[in-house]
Amino acid sequence: MNQPFEDLLAAMTSALGAEVVVRDPSITTAHAGDWSEARKHAPPVVLFPRTPEQVATVLKLCNEAGQKVVVQGGLTGLAGGATPQDHEFALSLAKLNRIDLIDAVGGTATVQAGVVLEELQQQVEEQGWYFPLDLGARGSCQVGGNAAVNAGGNRVIRYGTMRDLVLGIEVALPDGRLMTMLNGMTKNTTGIDLKHLFIGSEGTLGVITRLVVKLFPKPRGSCTALCALSSFDAAAKLIRLSRAALPTLSAFEVMWSDFMAAAEMVSDLRPLFGQEFPLYVLIECLGDDESIERQALEQFLERVLEAGEVEDAIVAQSLDDAEGLWAYRESVGELLAEMKPHAAFDVSVPMASMDRFVKSARQMLDEAFPGQRHLFFGHIGDGNLHVLSGPHTGDDLHRVEELVYSAVRHASGAISAEHGIGIIKKDFLDYSRSPEELEMMADLKRLLDPNGILNPGRIL
Repeated sequence: MNQPFEDLLAAMTSALGAEVVVRDPSITTAHAGDWSEARKHAPPVVLFPRTPEQVATVLKLCNEAGQKVVVQGGLTGLAGGATPQDHEFALSLAKLNRIDLIDAVGGTATVQAGVVLEELQQQVEEQGWYFPLDLGARGSCQVGGNAAVNAGGNRVIRYGTMRDLVLGIEVALPDGRLMTMLNGMTKNTTGIDLKHLFIGSEGTLGVITRLVVKLFPKPRGSCTALCALSSFDAAAKLIRLSRAALPTLSAFEVMWSDFMAAAEMVSDLRPLFGQEFPLYVLIECLGDDESIERQALEQFLERVLEAGEVEDAIVAQSLDDAEGLWAYRESVGELLAEMKPHAAFDVSVPMASMDRFVKSARQMLDEAFPGQRHLFFGHIGDGNLHVLSGPHTGDDLHRVEELVYSAVRHASGAISAEHGIGIIKKDFLDYSRSPEELEMMADLKRLLDPNGILNPGRIL
């Protein structure tokens, strides 16, 4: 390594301690990339700050030396944003894992950015509260990373995205300033709400070090049902009827028939209905009493069955039943492994255009790649669809992306709903954002990070 590199490491070790600055290959290799298909690169150094102040010090020293830094949380990202590039130092937030405060009166939690989502969920539930963000990666992903990409998950229809769940944040800026905005109030109109610059910015403008998040009363009962439908129009009508009739509606997951067939095969699940239907919807309600939730859901389904809005339905009678119904939707991990190399998409499409988008994208994919699977599923209550296509050769993956993102653009949708842009999707960002928006993003990056040291090459 060259002398400036060694001088920077010496300065960091002196300021932060040897336990923060790690060069052990067994550690650096483990930080070579996230869950995406982006090419892995082991960083020369992994930094493990223990406090927000140490994060700020790391950035100050790197900024002065012109050293580029990639921010890493739980490494569960799917857009390559946390995968090191070009000898970047990896800044891991894993040691910022303290829950500072659970306010059992006001219903908030103040947490460091490296707290694992599942740990937060468990801690607040022990005090009778509930943090509703829920993802398949809950056991690994970190709350700061959830905010950095504005994660959504299965319950956005009721609770909103991470942006809706964050009241305040603390951010270390690229020049080493630590900006504390740990607001704990829902109402606070005191000028520009700067936290929104950093939520969803994927660590390109600053490093989130602490957050104040909203909590909700802990649900005491839940009920889940799987419905078989004749068309997407029926699903669109069902979600409108569900929202009106079921005030505790928390999830509305749609799976097309080919996805269900693939889930049954890869996870060894049995068909639940006597025949195949074009579409399936998984409905979940969370409330105070399980028997009340089940009764309300059963009465609602009786009405829509009698009216012909739903072809058939199964209501879970126990927690095991509910987990069994969710198993079809949660087979995605097995499908991703089965279909490698695959192209996986996380897009948003307006409800009015969604059926047209699915038909158009499916037709283009079938014509271009007739030998591959093309599966559609998602949280249509918030417009979020997932598309999984594969297996493909490496040369075909970019063509698949062009087809799907062109269909998204034609439907006036967004090429990323909750996984972010990272390095994988940035070539297609102009399919969803105007030249003026892109220039404003670049202006903000230049303002806050003029030396371009923080997550360079992500998004833009």
